[in-house]
Amino acid sequence: MADPSSYRPQTGEIPTNPGVYRFRDPHGRVIYVGKAKNLRSRLNSYFANPAGLLPKTHAMVYAASSVEWTVVGSELESLQLEYTWIKEFKPRFNVVFRDDKTYPYLAVTMGEKLPRVQVMRGERRKGTRYFGPYTAGAIRETMDTLLRVFPVRSCSAGVLKRAQASGRPCLLGYIDKCSAPCVGRVTAEEHRALAEDFCAFMGGEAKRFIARLEKEMGAAVAILDYERAARLRDDITALRKVFERNAVVLAEDTDADVFALHEDELEAAVQVFHVRGGRVRGQRGWVVEKVEDFTTPDLVEHLLQQVYGEDAEIQGRLPREVLVPVEPSNAQDLAEWLGGLRGAKVDIRVPQRGDKAALMSTVRENAEHALRLHKTRRAGDLTVRSQALQELQEALELPVPLLRIECYDVSHVQGTNVVASMVVVEDGLPKKSDYRKFSITGAAAADDTAAMHDVLTRRFRHYLVDKTAQVEAAELVATPAGPAIPASVGTGPADAGTGEASLSDTTTPAPRAKFAYPPNLVVVDGGKPQVNAAARALEALGVDDVYVVGLAKRLEEVWLPDSDFPVILPRSSQGLYMLQRIRDEAHRFAISFHRQKRGKAMTVSALDGVPGLGDSKRKALLAHFGSVKKIKAASAADLTAAKGVGPALAAAIVTHFSAGGAGGDSDESVPAINMTTGEVLET
Repeated sequence: MADPSSYRPQTGEIPTNPGVYRFRDPHGRVIYVGKAKNLRSRLNSYFANPAGLLPKTHAMVYAASSVEWTVVGSELESLQLEYTWIKEFKPRFNVVFRDDKTYPYLAVTMGEKLPRVQVMRGERRKGTRYFGPYTAGAIRETMDTLLRVFPVRSCSAGVLKRAQASGRPCLLGYIDKCSAPCVGRVTAEEHRALAEDFCAFMGGEAKRFIARLEKEMGAAVAILDYERAARLRDDITALRKVFERNAVVLAEDTDADVFALHEDELEAAVQVFHVRGGRVRGQRGWVVEKVEDFTTPDLVEHLLQQVYGEDAEIQGRLPREVLVPVEPSNAQDLAEWLGGLRGAKVDIRVPQRGDKAALMSTVRENAEHALRLHKTRRAGDLTVRSQALQELQEALELPVPLLRIECYDVSHVQGTNVVASMVVVEDGLPKKSDYRKFSITGAAAADDTAAMHDVLTRRFRHYLVDKTAQVEAAELVATPAGPAIPASVGTGPADAGTGEASLSDTTTPAPRAKFAYPPNLVVVDGGKPQVNAAARALEALGVDDVYVVGLAKRLEEVWLPDSDFPVILPRSSQGLYMLQRIRDEAHRFAISFHRQKRGKAMTVSALDGVPGLGDSKRKALLAHFGSVKKIKAASAADLTAAKGVGPALAAAIVTHFSAGGAGGDSDESVPAINMTTGEVLET
């Protein structure tokens, strides 16, 4: 960890203009992005008394090794640039508003031939209309009620295919909660019209459908069709139930998002109610950790910046009013920015009295409950992870905290299809985006120790290459007409004489590394031989700041390099449990890759080994002749009749079989067989 005084810029070098600044760690990664009205005042606050900073800010300042800044012309420009860099670099110490849970949406897949109504979570899909978000219980009840009136398909693709093949609808078709387009009860066009009506109702046109059904019920009564009138009466009751479930809280012409938050010294919980047409249509929540000593206005500004900047779906539905508990910092500039996203004016207001203030109070109560629930759920898990990492550090006598751990495992069957896996854990949680797979061939596949040496060599050679490239890129950073700018200083004050901001090259991101920064600890699956092989690989590359241990399966012993005796962790140790979970994850990842590779290798064909014969031409030959036996019996002239096969390739095929390739002169055809399933692929 770096001492902040080692990279603190001179006070006179920092401009007093508005701007955006970035902290980088020793590996060149951006770990924090911030903006300031006065760069000198803000940056000096980090270095004047680091011991007095908040815990996470303190960790950020000591994790960094340099700071740089960019001067901009106005606070609005700093707002835009800060958002752009947070989105680009995803700094680990910035406030990131993550949902405290995943909210479901009611979705209609209008892009399908037969649209389907279903509950969806996660990323948006093209051609699908979404309504919500809702709570899990409410969305199921709403969907079940509406399918009575709008019997749109809600079954999966597999159920639909089975119904089409058998000519019988599923259960929903029998109980009249599906119009059964799968068996032709309605045409595809009629079913799509039902889906359009479903979407129109969910989009706010409920009164139109209720009025239409009431008119139809009156007509049924007039002709004494009481059975139909009773069904329509029940449908109207169902629609009113859905329509009235979201109580009217504001005037019917009100479209607003109502934000409220509840915070303590370290965390803040945020809730938002989406009000459309005066009714609460959805709700979302976030819980965030504070980094800087944010005031509530600062927190509200970052909240609106990220919520509306990240979600394109929300941008398209950005309301006329945004109601917040306190006026955010730079409220005028923020409103101008949101107006640009919406394409029309957006008012940011703090309700003082009346219905809007009452609704704000309700949203605030939800935020208070969310923070209490978050702390209750996270306390045990967070405590256990911290305890496990602390136990490992103490048991292995490591001088650094275990912020990142990488685990490696080798998988093969009797020395064939040798592969290895690398899994990554950061702060006790898996980081699957950094997982890697390795194929091992040649001498490295001779045994497990050679394979482990090869994998560690390849992984850390990549790291050293990326590190060298980043250093060279940093040395090339220079102003258009001046000497190189040190990475720890930044762009400096405005250019003399012009008064214009010098954006320079600090806005150019470093090349994306193939492998992430190095771990504090490497764990290998195995005992003393595997550990020593891994240690030799790191020593040969000159990597001396990464520690290596091995976890042997039989007795769950922890081995250190060049040690005659293992470290024995108590069976109840949380540190041992964590090592076991990491090792098991590496084993699972390696086995999956090995099976995938073995499956491909076990598909063999008599046509394998013919020079110049690829998959497409092989398929053309089989399509033309019908079997490998007929291909073997064909002359070179006959072979050229197949699409894409020329005289040279035909001669190569004849030579291949004449020389005894894949079956020699035998009259028996050698089909392509999947050795795992026994399936004959070519006959």
